[in-house]
Amino acid sequence: MRIVFMGTPEFAVPSIKMLVENNYNVVAAVTQPDKPKGRGNKITPPPVKVYAEEKGIIVLQPEKIKTGEFFRQLEALKPDLFITVAYGRILPQDILELPPLGCINVHGSLLPKYRGAAPIQWAIINGEKKTGITTMYTDVGMDTGDMLLKREVEIPMDMTAGELHDCLSIVGAEVLKETLECLKNGSLKREKQIEEEATHAPMMTKETGSIDWSKSAFDIHNLVRGTSPWPGAYTKFCGCKLKICKTQLIEGDNRGCKPGTIIKKDKNGIIVACGDGVLNIVEIQPESCRKMTVEEYLCGHKVNEGDVIG
Repeated sequence: MRIVFMGTPEFAVPSIKMLVENNYNVVAAVTQPDKPKGRGNKITPPPVKVYAEEKGIIVLQPEKIKTGEFFRQLEALKPDLFITVAYGRILPQDILELPPLGCINVHGSLLPKYRGAAPIQWAIINGEKKTGITTMYTDVGMDTGDMLLKREVEIPMDMTAGELHDCLSIVGAEVLKETLECLKNGSLKREKQIEEEATHAPMMTKETGSIDWSKSAFDIHNLVRGTSPWPGAYTKFCGCKLKICKTQLIEGDNRGCKPGTIIKKDKNGIIVACGDGVLNIVEIQPESCRKMTVEEYLCGHKVNEGDVIG
């Protein structure tokens, strides 16, 4: 099979690596253009491009995909199959119809739940106990195509989105390998998605991490986990933005305090009243500072029990 791989971030690298290591014929890698990154806005290539160039694979980085030029570039590659993993763009019908074996996508959820750009983060924010990987045939919708194989993954209560991302990227490559083996031996079966069961996972923004202390401790803990490492959960304290990097769910009564009230503070954390229950903050990042433990934070910042954050 002549395979064109389409993917952009680190999540996609284990999948293209699996193809290369299993001697699949990857004739090109399509990825998004290089973009500024970090405080210095240094132009940085996507992780898929870095890996593909290391392996001598042709790299295409179209600014726009709905052009005759890009269509002709793909057509000239004579692809049998497209594989997409977090490419970040919806392919038009004429491109999807190019390869005779279609286009297989690796998605980071148990479809039809969490269609969209941020399934990993929203699964954690919403307090799911499990998620997984689904391979599917791509159509022109947003993750609406027929499903192929699935694998479930448990989500521990303290797992962050970053940790789940790394886990699912490996599982995704494994499920893709199984999918291609089934494709080759003719055992691959399609299953239509039940539209009524679909949920959506919209793109994350910086505002997603804003903490509402009137919510339950459980919900806030999940927001902190689900926005780690980006965009990060945050609140206001003493007029400054304060990132909440790590929290613990603990037993305790909010004592009828206003949400956001600091009930207790010591080297083990800052316990804050929530709309329901209390939450222990254990890692924090003040504005324009590094991440630190609460013990370190209390050494240089005045915090009183009874203060209200948020």
